Amino acid sequence: MIFWVDIVVAAPAHSTIAGPLTYHSEHLLELGQLVRVPLGKREVLGVVWALRTDSGELDPQQSKQVAGTLDGVPPLSATWRQLIAFTASYYQRALGEVALAALPPQLRELDTTQLARRLKRGKTATESAGSAPSPATLPELSPEQAQALKGWAGDHRPALLFGVTGSGKTEIYLRAAAQALEADPLAQVLVMVPEINLTPQLQSRFESRFAHLGAGQVVALHSGLTPAQRLKSWLLAHTGQARLVLGTRMAVLASLPALRLIVVDEEHDPSYKQQEGARYSARDLAVYRARLEGQALAQEGACRVLLGSATPSLESWQAALSGRYMRLDMASRIGAAAHDSGPEVRVIDMGHQPRHAVLAPPLLQAIAERVARGEQAMIFLNRRGYAPVLACHACGWKSQCAHCSAYRVFHKLDRTLRCHHCGFTERVPRGCPDCGNVDIAPLGRGTEKLEEHLAELLVDVKRPDGSPVRVARIDADSTRLKGTLQTQLAQVHAGEVDVLVGTQMVTKGHDFRHITLVAAVNPDSSLFSSDFRAPERLFSLLMQAAGRAGRDAAHSARSQMWVQTAHPGHPLFAALKRYDYPGFAAQELSERLAAGLPPFGYAALLRAEARTQELAQAFLEAVAKAGRQARLPGADRVTIYPAVPMALQRVANVERAQMLLECDSRPALQQFLTAWQAVLTELRRSAAFKPLIRWAIDVDPLAI
Repeated sequence: MIFWVDIVVAAPAHSTIAGPLTYHSEHLLELGQLVRVPLGKREVLGVVWALRTDSGELDPQQSKQVAGTLDGVPPLSATWRQLIAFTASYYQRALGEVALAALPPQLRELDTTQLARRLKRGKTATESAGSAPSPATLPELSPEQAQALKGWAGDHRPALLFGVTGSGKTEIYLRAAAQALEADPLAQVLVMVPEINLTPQLQSRFESRFAHLGAGQVVALHSGLTPAQRLKSWLLAHTGQARLVLGTRMAVLASLPALRLIVVDEEHDPSYKQQEGARYSARDLAVYRARLEGQALAQEGACRVLLGSATPSLESWQAALSGRYMRLDMASRIGAAAHDSGPEVRVIDMGHQPRHAVLAPPLLQAIAERVARGEQAMIFLNRRGYAPVLACHACGWKSQCAHCSAYRVFHKLDRTLRCHHCGFTERVPRGCPDCGNVDIAPLGRGTEKLEEHLAELLVDVKRPDGSPVRVARIDADSTRLKGTLQTQLAQVHAGEVDVLVGTQMVTKGHDFRHITLVAAVNPDSSLFSSDFRAPERLFSLLMQAAGRAGRDAAHSARSQMWVQTAHPGHPLFAALKRYDYPGFAAQELSERLAAGLPPFGYAALLRAEARTQELAQAFLEAVAKAGRQARLPGADRVTIYPAVPMALQRVANVERAQMLLECDSRPALQQFLTAWQAVLTELRRSAAFKPLIRWAIDVDPLAI
């Protein structure tokens, strides 16, 4: 007997494969079953998406047969398939592209025997042990934590945990997870963090708290794992053996058959928005998935979602103001005085400091005093390398990348000029390539230069034991080798570093107990950016950086956050001084409401890439014109702006252009984009646009 099935396989949105492909099988297959099917000359992994009861005019001789099934792996649930279908539809991507990207890559390589061995290994790794921690062994809750937990238990809406840095949000996550696991012996909990380097410390806390569940019950799921580790974690989660899954944005699409709680830590972080392929927002999908899981169980609040942040995204904040989310407030740090939101903020006017000073003398003096007392300081500069540009003052040459419309950054340690966009690297020339002048010099400063400069300025400062000051740097360059980040963080925690220099990667989530001073050296570039989200991101970053100081109650009273700026009167800094996020948010939301920007309006970007800027923009203008002429659904409410080059116009010799679409209705924008896909595909196939490299739609873009 022949059975006909529709199967999704990996295919990008702009390929000719738009949806499931039809195959035949000699055996009855289940929905959601993983199979291997022929595609062209390859054999690929696929997911059974639909079973055809009416074969119609289908001919087995004209179709391909399913090559095999992945026995031992339970079928993917209907809820998971609904989540994938929504993600593909909303973010305007191919169904197979999203579905297969959510599965571990190694599933495509293993045969049935190898897979059975992995599954058996997973079962032996998850053994129950011990009993739940008694209330006496749990840390005592602060009044605000207790009130937040009470509010969480009394409402089924998505919850926004608005807690200042150091207020104990992680303990709320742990208690909420414990409640979910105790209520259902099969329940699973998903905890998401914005970056890979935050996963190990959070995983250790969860493993310690839930050690009674046994080995293998807490697993990590992120792209930093080896293929074997990622497959093992996914299988444990998919089979329900792992009760707690900690991961980055990719984990929101993991198969979790008994999901009952989703926690999104630092929910405002831009890292939750995928920037390649299917450009989904993991935070938004977490909220949707929780509702979907509840509907599948026909029980309101069966799956809860908890969003945590000291500086929530304005979308989440507005949702809380409107009543769609409930808000749980924790305004004080653990162990601090009531309503103590963080260290004292001092704003330094660089216009009143010595000309060309990298660090204001009062700040330098404050750092020296901290070091002399045995405390630590952290200097934050969101620009790695030694200097952003190497220049010749004789002829005006600058270290432009040959392949990108960006400058190559000067890295002094290995004497290279490195493009941070395409990776093109060259040794620093002996002289100017244009005029031969040997006097070429760096312009601006990065973390390498700041580290070197601080070591020179603090050369006469001594630690309490009389030894010299130790300055260290943590950024993407200093932590490239595996394990170096953990080693460097351990040195900071052990007190082996007096002054830590770093990019934004050191401002998030780290519990530095002896840092009492944090300084932001050059935050002004975001104050007047053309990107309407830039002030929101800067405020969040500065608040997070401030949260690294004074985390030990013994030092909190004298901890400080210093900000060097040429615009000390800017309203953003006034709000920062008061830790007044609600005031800052109110001002930003009023401006966005007047301009019709998110969260009061909806946007999408159509991007095109080609070898010439003219071709990329011509394609965008052509599809816009065709869309208007076709009178697509929702077109009367969608504003299409002219095509323009992207801010970074050329990367790796590829020219990039974009077109902005705005609408006051999310459904209308979705209607238009869905109908527009056919226009895009048809024009892409035309002879005029054959040389086009690719196009992509970005729904709810973070940067415009």
